[in-house]
Amino acid sequence: MASTDIGIDLGTASVLVYVKGKGVVLKEPSVVAFDRNTNKIKAIGEEARLMLGRTPGNIVAVRPLRQGVISDYTVTEKMIKYFIQKAVGKSLFAKRPRIAVCVPSGATEVEKKAVEDATREAGARDVVIIEEPIAAAIGAGIEIAKPCGNMIVDIGGGTSDIAVISLGGTVVSTSIKIAGDDFDEAIVRYMRKKHNLLIGERTAEDIKINIGTVYKRPENSSLDVRGRNLVTGLPKTITVTSEETEEALREAATQIVEAVHSVLEKTPPELAADISDRGIVLTGGGALLHGLEELIEEKTGINTMTADDPLTAVAIGTGQFVEYLSDK
Repeated sequence: MASTDIGIDLGTASVLVYVKGKGVVLKEPSVVAFDRNTNKIKAIGEEARLMLGRTPGNIVAVRPLRQGVISDYTVTEKMIKYFIQKAVGKSLFAKRPRIAVCVPSGATEVEKKAVEDATREAGARDVVIIEEPIAAAIGAGIEIAKPCGNMIVDIGGGTSDIAVISLGGTVVSTSIKIAGDDFDEAIVRYMRKKHNLLIGERTAEDIKINIGTVYKRPENSSLDVRGRNLVTGLPKTITVTSEETEEALREAATQIVEAVHSVLEKTPPELAADISDRGIVLTGGGALLHGLEELIEEKTGINTMTADDPLTAVAIGTGQFVEYLSDK
């Protein structure tokens, strides 16, 4: 029966599903496209992401999770059901698996309950809610049960969770609603202000992934960006450099650094000493942003490193948490 334990990283940007014994079996964007007229779902995941900003009036592509929290309950429930079935197949699903889902550390009881109910409705036998930093720490390979301090900075799509973990629990934590999506929005704003160019969410994300940086790069790289010129109203292509992205992303990156700083200020001295020895670990898709390690290290003076596979760390940790529970 326990063979159908599943861990879900229900993210604002993407959903990852971990199946016991198989690892991460599915990673898709958390986007749902549905027809407004019939209220039927047209596409879910990658297929729906390609429709973002490109749909006719009656079809809308939405992200049912905003800042790590359910903003559209029924759509989220359908999305969870679809992803679980896609990951484990209908036959296993009939056995009603036990599912662990992770939520941001700042989520309220009501928000946690919404996630739990949606997962139950989607067909789970048992639902375990786990806080994101703990899942991230397990997934990054940190021994969380030991009495020593570890600092995790998990930068997702909608929220960044920063926590100090010891003895399997969170000692100090904060969750800020500044993360990957805000980096994208900052790029959109910068392009509009500086170049009079209107670009979409997906283009902004491409810029961030390819040349985005929050710390001076030794060599300046550039990218051709297409969008709509706000003065003439016509399509236009311009070249953007990584130096410009540093300027665009400065404010959002500073807020993350300040949040790290405020958690360190509240950390008990013994644990703070552990952290200065062991360093800070970055996880989540946002950790892939160039220069973030260097920026945090420069501002805190603490060695900062990124987990081996930051994107899947939370999903793996969520899945392993289920195994950790079933061993007990």
